[in-house]
Amino acid sequence: MEDKQRSILIESASRFPPPQGVKISYGTSGFRADASILSSTVFRVGILAALRSIQTQSVIGLMITASHNQVSDNGIKIADPSGGMLTQDWEPFADSIANAANPEDLVLLINEFIKKEHIPFGGVQSAEIFLGRDTRPSGESLLEAAKQGISSIVGAIATDMGILTTPQLHWMVRSKNKGTKVFESSYFEQLSDSFRCLMDLIPREDTNISKIVESLIVDGANGVGGEKLEELKKSVKSLVIEVRNSGKEGEGILNERVGADFVQKEKFAPLGFSEDDAGIRCASLDGDADRLVYFYILPNSNKKINLVDGDKILSLFALFIKQQLSVLNKEEDTDRPIKLGVVQTAYANGASTDYLKNLGLEVVFTPTGVKYLHEKAAEYDIGIYFEANGHGTILFSEHFISWLERRTNELASTFEGSEQHKAALRLLAISSLINQAVGDALSGLLLVEAILLYNGWSIQRWNELYQDLPSRQLKVKVADRNAVTTANAETVVVKPSGLQEAINIEVAKFPQGRSFIRPSGTEDVIRVYAEASSQEAADNLAKSVAEHVHRILG
Repeated sequence: MEDKQRSILIESASRFPPPQGVKISYGTSGFRADASILSSTVFRVGILAALRSIQTQSVIGLMITASHNQVSDNGIKIADPSGGMLTQDWEPFADSIANAANPEDLVLLINEFIKKEHIPFGGVQSAEIFLGRDTRPSGESLLEAAKQGISSIVGAIATDMGILTTPQLHWMVRSKNKGTKVFESSYFEQLSDSFRCLMDLIPREDTNISKIVESLIVDGANGVGGEKLEELKKSVKSLVIEVRNSGKEGEGILNERVGADFVQKEKFAPLGFSEDDAGIRCASLDGDADRLVYFYILPNSNKKINLVDGDKILSLFALFIKQQLSVLNKEEDTDRPIKLGVVQTAYANGASTDYLKNLGLEVVFTPTGVKYLHEKAAEYDIGIYFEANGHGTILFSEHFISWLERRTNELASTFEGSEQHKAALRLLAISSLINQAVGDALSGLLLVEAILLYNGWSIQRWNELYQDLPSRQLKVKVADRNAVTTANAETVVVKPSGLQEAINIEVAKFPQGRSFIRPSGTEDVIRVYAEASSQEAADNLAKSVAEHVHRILG
């Protein structure tokens, strides 16, 4: 490292001292903590993003958000050139520089890393980083810290893309690196054009459509998603959307008894909803609009709901895509059958997995965390993944898209307007509507609405695809979470010995019983999941497994 670069780094790092006595850890998709202690971390992630941009010769994204956390928290997520999350190979480096005790240690770590990774340093190669933030009050000062970190690397520039949803920033990074338009208006245009295309392909003679035209009510979590949905609404006039908890003019507190995380965990309607909304189709976004769940309020229930979660969204998408593929390939003797795969984690409700397998779909499991799901889904021609919490998307391989475009053109010249041609057009529209960089509540919402209209389904009909098995999740505090090692996508305990056998004995006592444990990624607790044929059975199974964890781990 040249002296000039070294002195710039030391001087700028000294303006952002790390908080004393606090270790900050890289989580599933970045760093998250109380906003008051984050400026040093965000500054250092700015440096990391510049190095990643130099190494990949691509634009990298930094998003200042803490997603579904309370408003006093904030965080930073990193978008790789594909628009996906930062490669896992760089996570240890992110952890080490975030926790470097002083500027000298920080420079030492950077120097070692650039040598190991052969990063051309010192202004030889330029770097560009797109920055975005959500509506949190702490976002502005943290954005400034990120800019300072980026500009402390010679030749790196920060481009502020403004207040955005997390998926919008990921989409912009992906688009820029693919050489397409990156404006926010282009994002809205792509979504609304694809949605319009799907609407135009709904068979008009179908009288079912009138049954579900009642408006959709969306809870915006008092966050950025509510604001952006208000904008998107203007270009999708065929949908009647009422946005509540949009966070405008400082009304309501971000994620406070609102948002997808609250709705999914509490099974209760968010603030701003009442008994008057009973039976109406409702949806909830999380704080940065990368999660989506649906629900409807039960009549005379004191705002209790039936939740239509990420598993049900996945099932709706998988069923529709499978139907379109079978129409498209009706008379087709493809040399290479199309690989459609569904990816879940062990937290997916067992009833959803059974439903998908009964459709004849290939279902595979990965460890918990979007990065694992996304990576696995990318192995298919069409890979669909969702977590029950409402985070997920659909990935289409470039090879499949090229084939589909050719096939669509062939059908347009020989069988224009045929069912096969329409199926091909629908699949193309989905590949453009869905955000393939990352889970996106806005694009996911439009796809759900288009499929419900196509099927002529109410939310109640959709919810009847299968009946969820009752489940229970518990946390057990332990001395050391690292004492537990799991395998088979976290469904089997390898260490300590004897614990899996104890779990198996408990599971066998309950009809449709299933249970697994996994160490938390952030705290010294073991998470217990259990499901069974009744709520009482699921509660008892979770309790007995938790007791074994406590007995064996202390």
